[in-house]
This record gives sequence, structure tokens and C-alpha cells, in this order.
Amino acid sequence: MLEENFQQDVNNIQNISIVPTLLNVICQTTGMGFAAIARVTEDRWITCSAVDNVSFGLKPGDELQVKTTICDEIRQERKAVIIDNVSEDPVFRNHHTPAMYGLQSYISVPIIRKDGRFFGTLCAIDPKPNELKTFKVREMFNLFADLISFHLTSIEEANENKNILEEKNILLEKTEVEKKEAERLKSDIEITLIEKNISLEKMNNELEAFNYISSHDLQEPLRKIQLFTDIIERDETKNLSEKGITAFQKIRSSAFRMQNLINDLLIYSKTKFDERKFESKSLNNIVNDVKDDLSEELENKTVLYDVSDLGSLSVIEFQFRQLLYNLLSNSIKFSNPEKQLIITIRTKIIEGSELIHERLSPNTQYCQITVSDNGIGFDPLYNEKIFGLFQALNTKPTKSTGIGLTIVKRIVENHNGFIKAEGILNKGAKFDIFIPVE
Repeated sequence: MLEENFQQDVNNIQNISIVPTLLNVICQTTGMGFAAIARVTEDRWITCSAVDNVSFGLKPGDELQVKTTICDEIRQERKAVIIDNVSEDPVFRNHHTPAMYGLQSYISVPIIRKDGRFFGTLCAIDPKPNELKTFKVREMFNLFADLISFHLTSIEEANENKNILEEKNILLEKTEVEKKEAERLKSDIEITLIEKNISLEKMNNELEAFNYISSHDLQEPLRKIQLFTDIIERDETKNLSEKGITAFQKIRSSAFRMQNLINDLLIYSKTKFDERKFESKSLNNIVNDVKDDLSEELENKTVLYDVSDLGSLSVIEFQFRQLLYNLLSNSIKFSNPEKQLIITIRTKIIEGSELIHERLSPNTQYCQITVSDNGIGFDPLYNEKIFGLFQALNTKPTKSTGIGLTIVKRIVENHNGFIKAEGILNKGAKFDIFIPVE
């Protein structure tokens, strides 16, 4: 029998309902046969949850000698270890762990609690080599480890609050004053739990969208569609009827849009977990870079950019370039074909006290960045909704995936700022971004 504290750790992981789904997604996406969450300490390695498709033989509560595992090194270094092929890896080909457990591919990332304490690892192994050192696999493991940490912290805090509440209830029997205090405490805890559940549900919904759309089950068929359409275009176009060519072009267009959707989802996930390195940058330089990047999207369109002296701002440069790219790209996509597109960009410094909004501090200076155009605009009813995941800006057919403005909103939040939109049908759209001035 496990000691009470370790059994509680196993139970906490078991109580995270999405863990089996995460482990199954890992196996399906990477091709690994065994995936697990382990509680790792200086002298213990304990299975908390596992998916075992290769008869490795571990189930919740089972243990390995920690010194025989690579997880012991991960605990000390707090860094991920990824091995595509043990026999070709200069560091681990003579390591005792692969030889002892007969594995050829291995990946493990640390799970760190919110307060910085090390909990254990999210790991996967397989007796055959696998391609693991890819951006998609690394980001998926980091995302899953962060999500497990978030759930684990919430459960541990809830358990702690529950214990506090139980102790408080015993004392409440003494006086009516203590009983009233306990009710207040209980109410605060319930409100906190409700808020955490709402946050967890939001994260789970976003994670589910990311997992099931960018996982192997979607990527692999898409690659085959693109491969065979390339073959048809090269060798068979002359044999197709006019109707067949039209249908073929629709297939290509749909595959292209799906690829854009997957790419946008990866960007959406990456903007939350990337290292945040703030530097003072010229906004005009960033705008010029974005204009160059967008030159190929203009096709037969001409754009007049009305850009003032925007000044400099402390930003995460590559994220802010993505923000402006998405906004200017939207203006181009939703331009009015009957008139020249004009995109206007302005900045000004304002005091937070001038703005009445719960997300903005009255004691902070903000750089207000305004991006507006004279395109087809959108119904003002969508001023708030357009920032939601998969919310398309307009119903007319475009290459838009409905994620661009969601990415913009997340980048603004990464900068501790706020964004609002205003649209007028057939008149244009305007976006106001407020970023704190350091």
C-alpha cells in the first residue's frame, strides 16, 4: 500500500477527467505505445495514470526504482528529454535506462506546480524509433504538462480548502459567531471553485479544438489530399471535363483552407506559451515589415497606407508583428472591390483615467494604437463576438479561418492590454488597442 500522501497524488491525477484523453492523443499523434503521468521524488517513481499498448506492465500505483529512470535526471534539471532513436543518440545510446527497459524512443517533460514545486513527469516510450523532435510534438507535451499542472493545482487547492472548511465546521459548533463565519468562508470557496471551473472549461474547450484539429488524425489525410491533387494537376488536368476541373479546384481550395486553419491553431497555442521577451521597438519598422510580408496577398488590389509617426513601444516583437499582420490582412480580405482600400494607423499616449473600462487601470499610461479601414466593415452587433475562437468576421467567402482576431486578442492580453472593435457595414472597421507604457 502506498503512503497516504503518495496515494493522494495518484488520486488527484485520477480525478482529472481529461487525463485519459491526453494520454490517448499522445499515443495517436506520436505513434508511441506507452504514455504515462508519474509522481517523481528524490527516491520514488510512482505511476499515476497510464495508457499501455505495448504491455509495459505499469498501472496506477505501480513503482519503478527512480535511479533506473531518466525521470530522475529530469527532476534534477527540470528540462525535457527527447530521444528519437536511442541507438543513434550520442548522449543516451549507452545510458542504462534504455538498455534496462528495452526502449528506442523516449520523451518526457517536467510537470511543475503553480508555486514552482516539481510534481513529476509526462512521458512516453516505445520499443521502436519515432520522430519526436518536432515543433508540434514539443508544443503538445508542453501544453499538456501546463494543463495537468493547472488542474492539479486546482484540485489540491480545492482539497486544502475542503480540509480547512471541515476543521472550521467542527469549531463552529461552539458559537453562533463562528457558524456565520464558516458560512461566509464556504461561500467564498464555492465562488472560487465556480470561477476555477469556468476557467478550466474554457481551457479544455480551446485544448480540444487544438488537439483534434492539429493532431495526426487530421494532418495525415490532409497531406495525402495535397499529394494526390498535385499528381492530378501535373498529369491528369487535360483529361478532366470542365465540371471535373471545377470540382478539382474546390478540393484544392478546401485543402488549402484546412492547412491555414491548422497553421493558425498552432500560432494561437504558441502565443500563450512562448517566452515573453519585451523590448522597445519602433512600431513604424514593424508596420513596414508587415507591409512587405503582405505584398504577395494583394494580387490585383492596391492599398493606400496612411501611417503617422507611431513611436516606439516595449513589446514582444514577433508577437506584435503577428498582431499587425492579422489586422492588416483582415482589412485586405474584407476590402470593397469598388473603391481603393485605405488603411489608417495612428498612435497616441493617454492616461488610464481618461478611459472607463474595468480592464484598464486609471493609474497607468497607455499607448492607444488605432487601425482602421474603409472596407466592407461588419455589423456592430459583432463588436465583441468577433474575438471568439472560430468567429468569422463576415459571411462572404474568404480564406479566413476565423482565428486571426482570436490570436490578436491573445497577443494583446500577453502585453497586459485591451482591444476593442467597431464596425459599420459597408463603411469600414476600426480596432483600438491599449498597451501599458512602461
